[in-house]
Amino acid sequence: MTIDYIPPGAMWFPDPDHAGADGLLAFGGDLSPHRLIEAYSRGIFPWYGPGDPILWWSPDPRLVLEPAALHVPRSMRRILNQRRYTVTLDTAFGLVIRCCAGMPRREGQGTWLVSEMVDAYQGLHEQGLAHSVEAWAPDGALAGGLYGVALGRTFFGESMFYAMPDASKTAFVYLARLLARWDYGLIDCQQTTRHLLRFGATEIPRRDFLARLAPLCEELPFPDAWTMPEDFDPLAG
Repeated sequence: MTIDYIPPGAMWFPDPDHAGADGLLAFGGDLSPHRLIEAYSRGIFPWYGPGDPILWWSPDPRLVLEPAALHVPRSMRRILNQRRYTVTLDTAFGLVIRCCAGMPRREGQGTWLVSEMVDAYQGLHEQGLAHSVEAWAPDGALAGGLYGVALGRTFFGESMFYAMPDASKTAFVYLARLLARWDYGLIDCQQTTRHLLRFGATEIPRRDFLARLAPLCEELPFPDAWTMPEDFDPLAG
């Protein structure tokens, strides 16, 4: 297997079908906003650790969730009915991504958010393309949250964390329900985990994912997207 090298300044990616069995497609390039947008729109994302070159991935199969198909387990419904956490959007993006960077990941998967990646996604957030969902405890502490990239009507989930039980799950349910309300077609979950499978995510072939991704990325976002509706009930959907 040959992994393509992307020279600095070269604005291209190899065909995702060239990725290895583990999904690794290429290395090199940079984390400029233009390159990241190009990558996500083609079903490619960066994932690498300290001291490594930038690695670009496009797994096959791909784990996705249609927001309208979210399954909320009975135990999670009880937690949401208790209103343990207050959920907000885009109020603490920097804090969320830093907490994600320090969160150990179970099942041996997840991105080591090196400082360059934190800076890159902060830049996308400032352009209105990366978003966070925060779950706050009654005492005002950040209990959990998640962040990702939104292009058109697709949300690319990047990472989540929790400091208190079920806080990241609460944030995820709110996210999926809101995306359904805003007519998003897909949440790209990237890596398969038991946690996401419980919420209704399914694996699909990369070819099918890319075929669905292209038109969704061209869609205009919902006018009120990324504004929390008043008295929003995540269990009403």
